[in-house]
Amino acid sequence: MLFWHVPAPNQALLISGSKRRTGDAQFRIVTGHGCWVMPVKQKASLLSLSLRESEIAEECVTQQGIRLGVRAVAVFKVGDDQTSISNAARRFLDEQTSMEELVGRIFAGHLRSIVGGLTVEQIIRERDRVAQEVKEGSHSEMEKLGIVVDALQIQEIGDVSGYITNLAAPHAAAVASAARIAQAKADQEAAEREQQAAALKAEYERDTAIKKAGFLAETEQYNARAAQAGPLSQARASQEVIEEQTALAERQAALAAQRLEAEVRRPADAEAYRQRTLAEAQRDQVQFEADARAYTERAVAQARADANNVLAASLRDGNQELIAANRTVENLPALAEAAAKGISDSHLTVLNGTDGMNEIVSGIVGQGLAILETLKKGTDTGGPLANGSAPQPPRLTKLPQDRPASGS
Repeated sequence: MLFWHVPAPNQALLISGSKRRTGDAQFRIVTGHGCWVMPVKQKASLLSLSLRESEIAEECVTQQGIRLGVRAVAVFKVGDDQTSISNAARRFLDEQTSMEELVGRIFAGHLRSIVGGLTVEQIIRERDRVAQEVKEGSHSEMEKLGIVVDALQIQEIGDVSGYITNLAAPHAAAVASAARIAQAKADQEAAEREQQAAALKAEYERDTAIKKAGFLAETEQYNARAAQAGPLSQARASQEVIEEQTALAERQAALAAQRLEAEVRRPADAEAYRQRTLAEAQRDQVQFEADARAYTERAVAQARADANNVLAASLRDGNQELIAANRTVENLPALAEAAAKGISDSHLTVLNGTDGMNEIVSGIVGQGLAILETLKKGTDTGGPLANGSAPQPPRLTKLPQDRPASGS
């Protein structure tokens, strides 16, 4: 609109002739929004608030009296506050294009003043210090001008008298020497690495050749094994057949031995044991019969002797009752013979050997003694012998041939 003015974001609108004022200013300052401007009665002007740059190139003399050419750059702008805008508007509203030159001259003066109190070494090593002191020294002046310095940098220090060059010569020589030494070391290391690389390459070629030879040998070995696999398998098969045949023959021999053991040796041992047992039984029977005959003869002789003694005593005493006893005694040989005959006709099997035989003989002897004792009692007490009857001899039971007799 014709009477509506809107400043840009980097501009400040200055309105004079208005009754409304901003602070101590004789005009109104508008930023960031638009406003009405009455024609003829009010006048509107624009002040740029954008960033500005000023280059400074000045010859300065140091504390040591050495002339240096210093180049710097200052970055500044009109402050955003009402006071800074008001100060800048009064001074630069009609000469905004000459603001960089004026600010550069102010910074140049302060730069010469700061450099004059420092040595070359300090300036070289402490450029930030120089820039900071220049900013601080010009702060009050910039504030009066309504300018805010954003940055001040020392870009270059020129050596007009050659002092800096001479100052750097020893260091440059040392650096050059160190550079040559470093280059020599680098060349030496490079040569050593080249030698190592060559050695590694030769070693790799050697290992490769060895591995190739090994692979070739393994291939030939596998080929030889493959060629021998057929005959070797056939030989192993034949060996396995022979081993199986040998094992079969051994098993057949063991079976034949077991069969011989079962069919020949054990029956032969059994027959020999049976024959030996029969022979021992026959031997024992013959011995038993001989012992029985001997005992019979001894018993008959003893009975005859006892009978003769009794008869003699009876005849001497005139006892007629002993005549019957004499008859009985006379029949004792017949009784003993009958007993011996009964034993001799018996087939006895003695299981416990000599002890069994002794028990049988002891039993017969005991029976004979019992008969004799009976005869004596009959004679003394007038028993059956006194009546002329003789006691019956004990009967021996004939055992069957297949039934073993007891040992008693």
